[in-house]
Amino acid sequence: MTKNSFMSVILQEKKKGSVEFQVLSFTNKIRRLSSHLELHKKDYSSQRGLRKILGKRQRLLVYFEKKNRVRYNELISQLNIRAIKKR
Repeated sequence: MTKNSFMSVILQEKKKGSVEFQVLSFTNKIRRLSSHLELHKKDYSSQRGLRKILGKRQRLLVYFEKKNRVRYNELISQLNIRAIKKR
């Protein structure tokens, strides 16, 4: 399953409150803000927003890994993001 088909499956499920959808939307926001910050290096309010979104996604991923490890591994491989660090 490619990344675009994975996103379309999540969007077709219409479960916008699901963990997968929330991680997907946070990942899209993170990528958009990262590209914005490459051009505008001194945009400190966007940097703060990016850090807040990263923290929210991190907490969701920790929760999702505890809840369903198989779907968590599938999600991070499809979105091409790193797994969370073990503390």
